[in-house]
Amino acid sequence: MKILTDNKGIALILVLLIISIIVAVTLQFNIASRSAVYGAADLADTFKLMYIAKSGFFGAEALLIEDDNEFDSLNEDWAQSALISNISSAFFQSGAFDLRIEDEAGKLPLNKLVEGIEFNVRTQDMLVRFLGLSDFDLDEQQVRDIVDAIKDWIDEDDEITGFGAENAYYQGLDTPYECKNGPLDSVDELLRIKGITDTLYYGTEDSPGLASFITLHGDGRININTAPALVLRSLDDEITDDMVAEMEEFRKDENNDLSDPLWYKNVTGMAAISIDEELVTTASSIFKITSTGYLDTMNLTACGVVERQRQQKKTKILSWKVD
Repeated sequence: MKILTDNKGIALILVLLIISIIVAVTLQFNIASRSAVYGAADLADTFKLMYIAKSGFFGAEALLIEDDNEFDSLNEDWAQSALISNISSAFFQSGAFDLRIEDEAGKLPLNKLVEGIEFNVRTQDMLVRFLGLSDFDLDEQQVRDIVDAIKDWIDEDDEITGFGAENAYYQGLDTPYECKNGPLDSVDELLRIKGITDTLYYGTEDSPGLASFITLHGDGRININTAPALVLRSLDDEITDDMVAEMEEFRKDENNDLSDPLWYKNVTGMAAISIDEELVTTASSIFKITSTGYLDTMNLTACGVVERQRQQKKTKILSWKVD
């Protein structure tokens, strides 16, 4: 009887153990199934978000392609991307995008700072004037040092320019790395250059960031129709903040002819100003497109630089990134 009782006890324990295993497996399967469902839903939402962001990007390309003016200004359709963003929710069952198109010719063409191993004097002078603006709070020596360091980063030789920096400086850092000795491949590469701090690069609530005003593209000329105020200010030593304000007002008026870069001479107080004609233009071909898609609490950004080819009525993507 004792043996039988023991067998019954063992059988009961085995049954309970099997039931526990079945319950555990069932619960795990249920959890896995739910995770798979949620994962599939998340994946579907990610695809939706991607297509929303890409829709904004492709729409921007279409605006640039359809622009058939011989010059580019902030009065054109491609520059009114905020209006398109405001109605973008009507294009989708759910979601919307925020679109921004920037003319790269309105920015400082940093890779044009160097020609061979020498300064491009026009770009050098413009960069010195730009960094010397009170908005960046740099003294004259700091400005010169930074400009020299950028040149040394880009030029091909190992000769130190003024108070710039070559390989020996970067190899002596706590985390050493090589001096590039070649053109910048990305704007954030500036953060690796001597003298360029996070504050200077990103800016603060009270001061602008260098990153917003830099391009790696273009032929070295600035589109006077689209350049922001600080870039306009850096075109000539004689241009004042008041003149820049008048220039911005002048180019907002659609009745004014902006096809000739010399239009600035029609601006109040600027008749005697002579900007180097090799430094300015009114036509652009390189644009940066940033399209951020929104869906519920999620967002995704498609950002790229494109070259508009007017004659072929198409664009060519020069760089592309999705965050």
